[in-house]
Amino acid sequence: MSEQFKKEGEFSYIEIGQGIPIIILHGLMGGLSNFDGVSGFFPDKGYRVILPELPIYDLPILKTNVKNFAKYVGRFIDHLQIPEAILLGNSLGGHIALLCAKMYPSKTKALVITGSSGLYESAMGESYPKRGDYNYIKKKAEDVFYDPAVATKEIVDDVFKTVNDRNKLIRTLAIAKSAIRHNMAKDLPTMHTPTCIIWGRNDQVTPPEVAEEFHELLPDSDLFWIDKCGHAAMMEHPDEFNQVLYAWFQKRNF
Repeated sequence: MSEQFKKEGEFSYIEIGQGIPIIILHGLMGGLSNFDGVSGFFPDKGYRVILPELPIYDLPILKTNVKNFAKYVGRFIDHLQIPEAILLGNSLGGHIALLCAKMYPSKTKALVITGSSGLYESAMGESYPKRGDYNYIKKKAEDVFYDPAVATKEIVDDVFKTVNDRNKLIRTLAIAKSAIRHNMAKDLPTMHTPTCIIWGRNDQVTPPEVAEEFHELLPDSDLFWIDKCGHAAMMEHPDEFNQVLYAWFQKRNF
């Protein structure tokens, strides 16, 4: 992603295109480059794609939790002077998007979640007992995808570096525990934001039954499957992900 970061107060973000705003929220171990497919496709279709860097490792440890990240996104929407935005999130980013929609329904035009936490997380709370073992971390990174080749050396190196940085590891574990505590099963039936659920059929982190539960609990949701796909559909099958999402936008007149 070659676009320049904008730094304004507490916010650092990339902005591409003009039109209906889509704010993309990355996951706990995911970078903005995970959404290269989305940010390369939607600006040409009349959307303003905005990718903020979430303050995953910047907040005081006691404030490092899902709720404070949602508040951060709420402030970010106000900062951009956007009346309402589509929120698109993967993994932890999906959880933050969901909580944002609950806390700020008038600011949330629609939700797009893929591999989202918020109901169940088999990988959350991971203590990384072998975090110094590169091959162990490589296997953990490969397990995120249906095709292990998607876990490039660059991705594995980034995860390895993160879990071996004491400050980042402490915050990673704090966020994971926060995500487990903040189960949204009771909240979802009261949330009427239109929601597009796009899920990998082979997701091992948040298995397919999690997507089905999201679909069952969210009153205004549509569920789409991508075959031979793990936890990050927008990375593993970017073209299919974009086509599914664009068709949903058109159907919903977004």
